[in-house]
Amino acid sequence: MENNFLIGIGVWNCIVFLIYGLDKWLAIQDKQRISEFTLIFLAFSFSGVGALVGMALWRHKTLKWKFRILIPIAFLWQVFAMGYRYALLS
Repeated sequence: MENNFLIGIGVWNCIVFLIYGLDKWLAIQDKQRISEFTLIFLAFSFSGVGALVGMALWRHKTLKWKFRILIPIAFLWQVFAMGYRYALLS
């Protein structure tokens, strides 16, 4: 059961990572983009790691202050929530 949860979180982070890459590609192609609200919302839905890595690797949204502040907070939120969850299970 615990392994399924970790696999699910890992897959979800990979999906959000790819969504950040898709938005970067859409920006380069000058097509309709994914909203900033959606990207930030995804980061806070247990995918702070995927969003942070996506920002860094794709070099996407790195100059926007909202993302420079909120995505690291989403990362910390994910780390804290996972640690809290494991503390409760121990």
